[in-house]
Amino acid sequence: MPNTVHTAGNADTADTAALIEDLYPALAALREAGPVHRISGTDGRPAWLVTRYDDVRQAFADPRLSLDKRHAAPGNYSGFSLPPALDTNLLNMDPPDHTRVRRLVVKAFTPGRVEKLREPVRRVAGELLDAIEADGRADLLAAYAGQLPIIVICDLLGVPEGDRQDFRAWSDALITPDPARPQAAKEAVGAMLRFYTGLIAKKRAEPGDDLLSDLIRVRDDETEGSASGGDRLSEDELTSLAFLILLAGYENTVHLIANSVLALLDHPDLLTELREDPTRIPAAFDELVRYEGPASLAIRRFPREDIEIGGVTIPAGETVLLSAASAHRDPTRFQDPDALNPHIGRSGHLGLGHGIHYCLGAPLARLETDIALATLLSRFPGLRLEGPREELRWRPSIRARGLISLPVAW
Repeated sequence: MPNTVHTAGNADTADTAALIEDLYPALAALREAGPVHRISGTDGRPAWLVTRYDDVRQAFADPRLSLDKRHAAPGNYSGFSLPPALDTNLLNMDPPDHTRVRRLVVKAFTPGRVEKLREPVRRVAGELLDAIEADGRADLLAAYAGQLPIIVICDLLGVPEGDRQDFRAWSDALITPDPARPQAAKEAVGAMLRFYTGLIAKKRAEPGDDLLSDLIRVRDDETEGSASGGDRLSEDELTSLAFLILLAGYENTVHLIANSVLALLDHPDLLTELREDPTRIPAAFDELVRYEGPASLAIRRFPREDIEIGGVTIPAGETVLLSAASAHRDPTRFQDPDALNPHIGRSGHLGLGHGIHYCLGAPLARLETDIALATLLSRFPGLRLEGPREELRWRPSIRARGLISLPVAW
């Protein structure tokens, strides 16, 4: 029997398979039925799903909702099984630790510093398309959207080219584990831990002009720590930061690019408009994130105390899931929400978070997506889906919204 989604106190309304296979109609039914629902969460255990825009936005900024797993009630949440050297990251932190660690890395992602990456990103995008142009067809996810972000984030962190080839497999094993290979996620965790500890050791021995070397200096140099107001990183925080920056900088941007391409292929008039005037692509970015963002759910949260959301009381320590995908299709907040239309000016999407946990890498994700789309549309004006639209498959996850492949021709 499939796991079921429940309205608090009411009968079954949908199964979790619908949140993968038929996401937006399933969310619309839930949102109309009520603001908060009891579901099977990402770890298979019960969780509370928040569906309506106002409730989701307020919950993002509610300090009573903790990201720290220590606030989960015993037996309520399992999640990823990560060692402390990978788990001591911003997705598991509340202030003051979150404030301290974020302050040490935020300067790497300021709009000014990210803007310096524009030409390198444009060069990489062009080289990736050079490699496939003569073929006339490709899986755009594997050959382009899945390559550009990993190259960019690895260059930013200072990861040598020879160490990049296994990263996508590790990421996939963690984000969408294969039930047929239950050991794959554990093996990926072990491989990632060895990778990051080895990389940090290399950077300590031979620092470079890269973000990871900068973070190591903050960790190791008392003078640097004093210049940062006394803020320091523990060794676990350092390794976990490298893990988070590489994983999040890769995973979300891959699917943001691929989802955006699919959305434009589904809307040929808008695709033509952006191809003919690529200066409009940056303005379309936020609408693309709202319409088909890469994260259906925000990172789980745990109430520090009993709280009320949408008239439903959620006990302390239980798992709360905020559905950005549902909030983005809420007709009480967005006009004609199921349509892709960057001309309406629908601001306020939550696809990059909200409040103190707003996405650290948002400027970089915006830059990469803008350049990826502009370069692709310019180089391949005849871009089209290869094969029936209904044969496209989404990854088996209620948390991440990403395609398994995107076959195209030109």
